[in-house]
Amino acid sequence: MEASMNCLRCKGDMEQGFLLDHSHNSNFAGKWVKGSPERSTLSDAAVKTPVHTKEIVTYRCTACGYLESYAH
Repeated sequence: MEASMNCLRCKGDMEQGFLLDHSHNSNFAGKWVKGSPERSTLSDAAVKTPVHTKEIVTYRCTACGYLESYAH
């Protein structure tokens, strides 16, 4: 991404961060997964391995709070 981004809604400054996935008492950065989730009785989004994944980078507008996410 660019060094300096502006919000698509209010043109405020955007700051880089990530979405935190807190599950099973562990913290993980969110990931984008190619395809559709596999539904099961134990999970809404089970994933077959190996899969194509990318870490999600999320930018937040410091003025209005708008979030914009990318999977580089």
